[in-house]
Amino acid sequence: MDFEVQTAFFNDYKTRFSPATIHSYTITLQQLFTFCNKSFDEVKATDIRSWLAAMEDEGLKQRTIHTKLAGVKSFYRYCIEENKVIKDPTLTIQSPQIDDSLPYYLSKRQLVLLQELTRGNLRDRAIVETLYATGVRISELLQIATEDVKWETRQIWIRKGKGNKERFVLFTHECTERIKLYHLNRGIKSEFLFSNSRGGKLSRQFVQQRFREFSTTLGFKVSPHTLRHTFAAHLAEKNMPQLYIQELLGHVNINSTRMYTRLMETARKKQYDRFQT
Repeated sequence: MDFEVQTAFFNDYKTRFSPATIHSYTITLQQLFTFCNKSFDEVKATDIRSWLAAMEDEGLKQRTIHTKLAGVKSFYRYCIEENKVIKDPTLTIQSPQIDDSLPYYLSKRQLVLLQELTRGNLRDRAIVETLYATGVRISELLQIATEDVKWETRQIWIRKGKGNKERFVLFTHECTERIKLYHLNRGIKSEFLFSNSRGGKLSRQFVQQRFREFSTTLGFKVSPHTLRHTFAAHLAEKNMPQLYIQELLGHVNINSTRMYTRLMETARKKQYDRFQT
């Protein structure tokens, strides 16, 4: 049913869309329905908002998210016109503003406040430290198996990063202590570095919700991807070579490279200003 409706949608709209747009929207709809694990006529506004939040936490640019939402809105407008659904789930969802500003990251003081806030929960504290120390994406963090960690050299093997690229990331002594303390008190066996109470893999939704709670308590925005930006910015302030940071981040896209180049330049300027005052 889903496939038939999508095919009809693209057939009816083929004069309005370019081949590139059709290809892009086809992938977008597949991604949405896979994320929600629902048929098109079962998707609700809350499902779409969760999907948008997941893309934001993954670090997708606002322009990309805007384009994907436009495709979903077009699809559901068609469904309303053809009486395929009773209610348009995108009706109350505002398109994100396209913002070309620098990525948001935490100051040293904000990072300390986050670390102090999570100190009472060993798993949360270890997650915060690992995200900040390694710069990994949330999707990569949740896939890490305990056997992927080389404790002697303080390296973690990221088996499948973005684009199925493998890489090694480094972590600090502080991160080591936080993870080991968490494991010592976990009380269950699990193949995953971070697990739920049953020993299974933590869900992305659970971690995102925890970070939303952190943001509310702290009074400033913090997400898993915020810590990735913070990782890059703080290394830049220490004058670590740009190519080395890009390697740790697992970046291959030239646009991502440019974004972090600007981020690093701004971080260095802030550091310079502090020395001059």
